[in-house]
Amino acid sequence: MELFDNDAEEIACYKRTFEELRTRMELILENYRPVMNGEIYLSGEDVCKLLHISKRTLQQYRDDNILPYIQIGGKIIYRESDILTLLEQNYTSKE
Repeated sequence: MELFDNDAEEIACYKRTFEELRTRMELILENYRPVMNGEIYLSGEDVCKLLHISKRTLQQYRDDNILPYIQIGGKIIYRESDILTLLEQNYTSKE
């Protein structure tokens, strides 16, 4: 039976592979958005990043009924499809 120490090339290769997998999993978890009934829901922070707007502007869009939202308790979420529809409806071409 052959023993391996931490300096063995085979062990180093396994360590690199595990590190790559860990990095990929962290990326997936960071960007993961759960789907409910085929719909993706976004937080206010996600919407602000997507539309390049401030939290205050997002609040104004809600107050002016520009952007549909769902409020459950104190939590506000937005359907991704509603945001995409809003963008498509307000698209202005150069023509």
